[in-house]
Amino acid sequence: MANMKQIPLTCSGHTRPVVHLDFSDLTDCGYFLISACKDGKPMLRLGDTGDWVGTFEGHKGAVWGVALNKNATLAASGAADFTGKIWNAVTGEEVHSLQHNHIVKTVAFDSNSQCLVTGSNEKLVRVFDLNASGTPVESYSGHAGTIKRAMFARNDKYVISCADDKTMRLWDRASGQETMRVEFNAHPNSLEVSRDGNILTVTYGSNVAFFETETLKKMKEIMVPTKVSSASLHPDKQIFVCGGEDFKMYKFDYITGNEIESFKGHFGPVHAVSFSPDGELYASGSEDGTLRLWQTTVGKTYGLWKCTEPTDLNNSVSSSATREVAAN
Repeated sequence: MANMKQIPLTCSGHTRPVVHLDFSDLTDCGYFLISACKDGKPMLRLGDTGDWVGTFEGHKGAVWGVALNKNATLAASGAADFTGKIWNAVTGEEVHSLQHNHIVKTVAFDSNSQCLVTGSNEKLVRVFDLNASGTPVESYSGHAGTIKRAMFARNDKYVISCADDKTMRLWDRASGQETMRVEFNAHPNSLEVSRDGNILTVTYGSNVAFFETETLKKMKEIMVPTKVSSASLHPDKQIFVCGGEDFKMYKFDYITGNEIESFKGHFGPVHAVSFSPDGELYASGSEDGTLRLWQTTVGKTYGLWKCTEPTDLNNSVSSSATREVAAN
């Protein structure tokens, strides 16, 4: 089907650039998507349709980073008001407000929602205990720039972070020490741990690079035709998507590193991309203030995409016509 076109679902509601997003795992009620926006109001949506569920009200500044826990019962957000907030994602109530001394750029839950890791413009990575009314229990210093992303890795025994000092660092929670470091030739601006936990996806400059979580060994590095802000590896590890300054969405073959397709995704730079937990779609957030949901396999009936089976149509088209369609 060479002529099938991506028809994204556009999620409006934000009034400023959308800078980050996060999916929950699959739950009994489907899966969920949270978005961070400079309007200071993180939004929760149904992941497969983009339908609005609720808005978390309480921040007094731009929200830079968001997270959902695995079963979408808790949400977290980091903002320019120097706080990280934990929310009840069912009622929308604020559960904890975690005070920092500078802008909070990134937040992430551990796998059993006991702890939250944050990264801030203080150049510190902190871990808060959510059972002890949000007490800071760990702090990691060493980065020489604003923390861009921080998350738990290796069965929550480590924290991985990247910052505006051209490094990615691995911190051992048992010793409190930095145990490994990767240097880049540009500031890394996104970091993702793959669904199975084994691969780290990092973007910097015009590059998307993939590292083994266990060794921080670089497995591959692929150049993209634009400055790239964010990339996401499909759960099956066959393809990855990315976006950046040229408004386009890119899809690459992870195995060969070849570009599969690119198309204009937004009316402004793309700041965030992520695959859904089932890999059926990917979401993008942009400077244009919208989130968009894109089908991984165009033409499949899924969520709000209702597609007619194209087989009958195909059988009636002669091979010369098919060639013509493909050529166009």
